[in-house]
Amino acid sequence: MDKIVGIGEYAISNNPEDILKTFALASCVGLTVYCPEHGVAGLVHIALPHPSEESSSDSFQRPYYYAITAVPFLINQVCNRCGCPKNKLELSLFGGADSSNEKDVFHIGRKNIQQTKQILDEMNLKYNDEHTGGTLSRTLEMEVATGRIKVTTQPLRI
Repeated sequence: MDKIVGIGEYAISNNPEDILKTFALASCVGLTVYCPEHGVAGLVHIALPHPSEESSSDSFQRPYYYAITAVPFLINQVCNRCGCPKNKLELSLFGGADSSNEKDVFHIGRKNIQQTKQILDEMNLKYNDEHTGGTLSRTLEMEVATGRIKVTTQPLRI
């Protein structure tokens, strides 16, 4: 069964028939987690690196929306709820595209990648694969049975 992961959402499954999907990762970052020992897969669709000062309480209401909270929440869910050892996790990063608009001064894609990597470093976690940056929109399909990830790309359009 397909489990669709929207912006600021996550999914975890140990059902080998499930496929975790997220669509059109542009500046957003997709972090996948796979535990082959327990057959558990997880995916989060991160929108922003962190909340603004004005909306800092938003990270409690939408923890999967921001890299600063989404990364530890997803890892803790996979490890604590599913019993996966942290040192056995296979992690991959996707998305974080740059806008094709030359006037984009925010560089949200780059900031999302930087923040996600920083949190992983702070948690002493390494990622196995990275398909980030550039000017591509990425759609992910992750097989829970194998941890295999299919990436479909399209050029970004303004």
